[in-house]
Amino acid sequence: MNVKATMQKLEEMRFGGFARAYKEVSETGVNREFTSDELIAHLVQAEWDDRYNKRLKRLLYRARFRYQASFEEIDFSTRRNLDKNQLLRFSPCDWITKCQNIIITGSTGVGKSFIASALGHQACQYSYKTLYSNCSKLFDKLKIAKADGSYIKEINKIEKLDLLILDDFGLKPLDNNQRLMLLEIFEDRHGRRSTIITSQLPVNKWFEIIGEPTIADAILDRLVHSSHRIELEGESMRKKHKNN
Repeated sequence: MNVKATMQKLEEMRFGGFARAYKEVSETGVNREFTSDELIAHLVQAEWDDRYNKRLKRLLYRARFRYQASFEEIDFSTRRNLDKNQLLRFSPCDWITKCQNIIITGSTGVGKSFIASALGHQACQYSYKTLYSNCSKLFDKLKIAKADGSYIKEINKIEKLDLLILDDFGLKPLDNNQRLMLLEIFEDRHGRRSTIITSQLPVNKWFEIIGEPTIADAILDRLVHSSHRIELEGESMRKKHKNN
């Protein structure tokens, strides 16, 4: 079988990475420098890399991050009570494997959403299904879903996410429907999936924002006690970058 015929079969089998690597080594003659085992390993690695990159692209697209952020872009030089060691310990995403949560609090502009996006980006690199959503927008979407009959479908999608990022929680008090939605989300995900929540309010103010004591207790019990805390301080990073 000649190279062209082999390439055609590889493309038909959707082995795109394998095919491109095979074509390259065939045209350059590099394959003569490989042992048979090394050549196979090289071609398989090329296919694996190609599939991984395509999957990562899909995960990042579906996650809908507010910022295209990565760990390498996080600013540790500014004083804002950000523990570099703590954050780097999150890098291997073991906390997602253990179904733990992260709560990020701090005043507006201090970098909560950027850090949450970076954590989510890292999760995608480890092939975890992730969704980033503003809390109010998620409630609005679920409200519409209740009206058109697709609510159960949307809740099931959220339940299956490896990581859910809820940004800007607690900007205003929750109404009864929002409380029940939030309880259902955390009830489904508790001990099975991970969640990141960012909020301008300290955690000790969340009870009041949620309202209805019984539901507030149930929500906080499922969220807070299994969460790592990042409590940011200092002035707005936006102001700092603008002045620079």
